[in-house]
Amino acid sequence: MPTWIADKATQVTAFLDSQGDSGLVKTLIVVVLGVALARLLSRGLAALSVPVTGAARARVVQTFTWYALLCLVIANALRGLGFDLSVLLGAAGVVTVALSFASQTSASNVISGLFLVAEAAFQPGDTIDVDGVSGEVLSIDLLSVKLRTFDNRYVRLPNENLVKARITNLSRLPLRRFDIDLAVDLDTDLVKVEALLGQLAANEPGVLADPPPLFDIRSVGAKGTGPATIGLRLSCWVMREDMQAARLALLRAVLVGFPQAGIDLRQPA
Repeated sequence: MPTWIADKATQVTAFLDSQGDSGLVKTLIVVVLGVALARLLSRGLAALSVPVTGAARARVVQTFTWYALLCLVIANALRGLGFDLSVLLGAAGVVTVALSFASQTSASNVISGLFLVAEAAFQPGDTIDVDGVSGEVLSIDLLSVKLRTFDNRYVRLPNENLVKARITNLSRLPLRRFDIDLAVDLDTDLVKVEALLGQLAANEPGVLADPPPLFDIRSVGAKGTGPATIGLRLSCWVMREDMQAARLALLRAVLVGFPQAGIDLRQPA
């Protein structure tokens, strides 16, 4: 133990002894020191946990450590004031049962939050989709997860709902694929179409050559009373950060390149 800590401890002990039977003064000093120490330990433990568990888990560790140590400080203070903790524990049991019925949702959210943090399906900064709600994860808290949607709305999602929902992490993996659906007349030369799409994809810098773009026939025939068409799909792989720009640029190239090649585009079925 460092010398300065031992000296401070000695001074505090001497001061407490000088107060004689003044239990209130001793208890107040113990509470102040205990709260300060609990805050220091919880923050220190969280800081040590960040390289191993990540920032989100570290915040949960800090919160639980803080409340656990605070309970110990309060219990010690009550005992110092002469309270019988066995009686208080019995009363606390009754209160706990009553509160458990009144706060089942909150307790469920807290437990669900622990599962979310332990599973680490997403982290703050990731972009996720939860049953049609998409946005950037701002924080993972004990009761809820906060999102910022693409149109800058603030959304709070209870942890209990997230545990049961289908979550798609849109930013976890570096590669993404986008699809462009097209339709052409039934008598169109598909070899020519495939070659043109391959050329347009190769000319787009954001589209990766490996994995290569995929050309697929999705449907053949008429829809309702309309003319018969062939439904096509072009699938391209890009880096995650280039997805939006590459898809838009390639779609523009298709809309310009097909008429220039004498190929009519139809409404996809």
